[in-house]
Amino acid sequence: MYTVGFRDRVEELATAPQSDVGAPLPVVLADEHSVILAYLVSEPDPNWDGTYVNVVSPDTDGTIAIVTFTRCSIHMFGPPNDEAFGGHPLAKRGLQPYSVSEIHNSSWRKLRVKMNRVHSQHSDAMFFDLRHFIFAFHDSTFECLATDFTVSMFRGSINDAVTHMAGMLSDS
Repeated sequence: MYTVGFRDRVEELATAPQSDVGAPLPVVLADEHSVILAYLVSEPDPNWDGTYVNVVSPDTDGTIAIVTFTRCSIHMFGPPNDEAFGGHPLAKRGLQPYSVSEIHNSSWRKLRVKMNRVHSQHSDAMFFDLRHFIFAFHDSTFECLATDFTVSMFRGSINDAVTHMAGMLSDS
């Protein structure tokens, strides 16, 4: 993880669809040059009366957001989950569970720049356009430094989406 400085500022983004709050089943596929994230999108049933629960699995069909990150420099995927979210270093700055956010003046980006300064061809300018994105899910959190991301929608299961994503990686 990283230590948050006094200038880190959280901005919630509306540019990615809301994940399913109960079971978004996020998955990350990555190679040295590309990072792709997929998750089940929230699809509230207007007829739900609250008396039952829908159990989903990676084989359950639904609407899936596929998020492709541009020039991703670094990523991490794991804790905290929603129950331990208050332990995230940016929670006190307004980072919320089940949200998509951008961190301005990111301490993690600054750490990434500092880490690279040992390289003989280093230039801080190589990192100026990196943005810090956080996708907070029910059981996990995804963070990355990238220049941008795009979202495409996919209909099917998470397992189907992984196959699709693998094709996207090989095309890049």
